[in-house]
Formats: sequence, C-alpha cells, structure tokens
Amino acid sequence: MKSILWFRITSILLFLYGIGYSFSFLIFRPHTREGRAVWSFMRRTQIPEGESTFTYSDFYMGFGLFAAALFLFEAFLAWYCSFLVGEYIDGAIIIGWGLLVLQIISLLLSWRYFSTVQTLMSVITGASVGIALALVTPFRL
Repeated sequence: MKSILWFRITSILLFLYGIGYSFSFLIFRPHTREGRAVWSFMRRTQIPEGESTFTYSDFYMGFGLFAAALFLFEAFLAWYCSFLVGEYIDGAIIIGWGLLVLQIISLLLSWRYFSTVQTLMSVITGASVGIALALVTPFRL
C-alpha cells in the first residue's frame, strides 16, 4: 500500500528532524556580542529549587533534549503506523491524526519562535503524514 511508504517517509523525516534539532541546539553559540552576553548570563545565573540548583542554560538544554526525544518518539509512532495499516487500519488512522495535529502545533510554534528551517521541516513532515492519512483513510459520504 502507498500509505505504508508515506508513513515510513514520515518516520524517516521525523527521525532526521529530531537528530538535526538535537545537534543544532547543542552546537549553537551566539555570534553577536550581545548574544554571547545573554548566553553567559544564562550559564551563570543560579536558580535554587528545593535541594537542587539549576541555571537557565540547564532548562534550555533539558527542554531541547526533551523536544528532540519527542521527535524521535513521533518517528517511532510513524514507523509503527506503517505496520498497523495492514493489520489494524483504525489504529493507524488514530495515531496518524495525532501525528498530524502535533505537526500542525509544531508548525505554529516554529513559525512564531524558531527559524525557517524548523518551519519548513514542520510543513514537510506534516504534509507527509497528511498524505499517508489521505491514502489510508476510507472515503465515506
């Protein structure tokens, strides 16, 4: 089935998106003097919370890695959908719609807060899962 291929394409795209996202924010360093000052401030500012102490850069790193893990989990779900299409089509549709909604949310957030690369990846992965859903969803009047 063509939907199997599109779910697998979506999975590969999400995997690449997750890996690229991880590396891009792990190696990011500001280029301007003002940006380096903010980066330095984020690394120095201590935030006591209970028995622990964190910095803003700890939160940045933690949320970034968490987001990357979610992309990789989405990739797993998309790949899993390619198997569900043959055995349990309703499950593939439900998970597929969840992936599409997540990509729409990702698109809106990327458009507002991130660069063109993240926005384009959200559009491409959203379109890919949308095509997979269109091919697997039975047309009913």
